[in-house]
Amino acid sequence: MTYVVTEACIKCKYTDCVEVCPVDCFYEGENMLVIHPDECIDCGVCEPECPADAIKPDTEPGLEKWLQVNADYAKSWPNITQKKESPPDAKEFDGQEGKFEKYFSPNPGSGD
Repeated sequence: MTYVVTEACIKCKYTDCVEVCPVDCFYEGENMLVIHPDECIDCGVCEPECPADAIKPDTEPGLEKWLQVNADYAKSWPNITQKKESPPDAKEFDGQEGKFEKYFSPNPGSGD
């Protein structure tokens, strides 16, 4: 099992999860984070820290797409290990449906 970041993170990009990760397995895109599935130790400390409820165990049904998104982008986005300010409009996007199709960006973030 590993944890994955889902579309709930898109345009919210809260980084509370990054601060508690003991193995620094988060990677930053322009408007979301992902977890490297080969680095995640399945400790689960990140899941309750996410204000957007965007982190799920990959054992939940229907998350195959998100496991692939996390695996693919963790290879090319920079590592992030420190909490940053959330986007100023994050609350406006929190809870929206269909964010992947509307807003996902494959561009990398700045990392640490």
